[in-house]
Amino acid sequence: MNQSQLPHASDHSYLAYQQARISHWDSIARKRDPWRGLGKWYHQRLAEVYRFHVAPNLRVIEIGCGDGKLLGTLNPARAVGVDFSAEMIHRAKEKYPGSELIHADAHDLSAIKEKFDIVILSDLINDLWDVQRVFEQIKTISMPQARIIINFYSRLWQFPLSLAQKLGLATPNLYQNWLTREDIRVLLRLAGFEPVQMTQEILLPLPLGGIANRILVRLWPLHHLALSNFVIARPISERAKEQVVSVIVPARNESGNIKAIFERTPQMGRETELIFVEGHSKDDTFAAIEREIASHPTTPSLLLRQTGIGKADAVRLGFAKARGGVLMILDADLTVPPEDLPRFYEALVSGKGEFINGVRLVYPMEKEAMQTLNFFGNKFFSLAFSWLLGQPIKDTLCGTKVLWKKDYERIAANRSYFGDFDPFGDYDLIFGAAKLNLKIVDLPIRYRERTYGSTNISRWKHGLLLLRMVAFAARRIKFI
Repeated sequence: MNQSQLPHASDHSYLAYQQARISHWDSIARKRDPWRGLGKWYHQRLAEVYRFHVAPNLRVIEIGCGDGKLLGTLNPARAVGVDFSAEMIHRAKEKYPGSELIHADAHDLSAIKEKFDIVILSDLINDLWDVQRVFEQIKTISMPQARIIINFYSRLWQFPLSLAQKLGLATPNLYQNWLTREDIRVLLRLAGFEPVQMTQEILLPLPLGGIANRILVRLWPLHHLALSNFVIARPISERAKEQVVSVIVPARNESGNIKAIFERTPQMGRETELIFVEGHSKDDTFAAIEREIASHPTTPSLLLRQTGIGKADAVRLGFAKARGGVLMILDADLTVPPEDLPRFYEALVSGKGEFINGVRLVYPMEKEAMQTLNFFGNKFFSLAFSWLLGQPIKDTLCGTKVLWKKDYERIAANRSYFGDFDPFGDYDLIFGAAKLNLKIVDLPIRYRERTYGSTNISRWKHGLLLLRMVAFAARRIKFI
């Protein structure tokens, strides 16, 4: 490692700070050969949280990897670890020969020429000289769609940790920065990142801490007492190139709305195609779509006949046949006006969000657009799912959702984690987006009254199903 290339190389305070820490962690590496202390339960739980957030077969780099134990618990396509302690790197190479281990300072990553899907900083930032500088270095090795995952100690634990270290029960640290979540939010923004999610983890870093660490730490006010803060961030995106847009229209008993869909759907991006998936209609919806396709020969369009049942099945069929890089869902009942779709497109390609979710509960609704009990039910479920998913979700059942095709393919590949449980398709997409830590953005629209047909949703039957989904999400996303 060439110290002259490091930032602040002429700053004697910085050099003394770093040299003291290198010496400290070299000695800790030697000490860990025969001793582990009580930290193993903390690190076991830490690894469980990271395995939840880091999907398999990605390119992963950990900055400040120590002896490589956390990196070794993941299942990446490529694993790279970086640490400024030569002793730590030496031990990591012995334990994890399948990983590439690099002896370098986090403040200067210029020797790393590749980019990664996941960048991990675990229990590192409180020990850094210049956190913003390190975040700026990370930007140079991050893919545009990368996720930066950071965990760091809460200041509330400063005294308990110091006491445990003095008693020889925990790994000793030199004096720390003790940054807050808000400090990290600001520093990330300055370096060109946007936080996606902030959580608290690990209430009891001891044996038999399972209930405390999986359930109690999620509840107010106990989450304020957690040992570790987690921040998941993404690079602030630049505007994407103009895209082909595929508008998927599930249509069952919607014959009277088909002509308006052709006439009112705007052109977006380089090209806009309409993909109709007709689902066992009792009226002449299929024939109506055929007539309108013939009447609009300049509109790229496709008609599919659904073999399965349910909206989710129809949407998946449409997505599978879509040519566009941008996927949109438009309900054929036209309660969400097609004229609003360009707003969804703009929110996505501008980089403001990665999963754009329509919201019907902001503007006043037209008479009969949504019955009172349905309105309050949607309010309840929006509050429940915002808490469960860790991102604001005002309206979980608005049919209009927009996302990148490449992200949908990742959601579909991960579907086995949740299973095929959702006949609507809304929760399949929302849960999948949350599991991938996509940036979810709520986009308010004015919800209109139906002008043709009647709803295909049963209030009580599907309401009970939604309650089951709340419990399902709690088990698979929140209380992991």
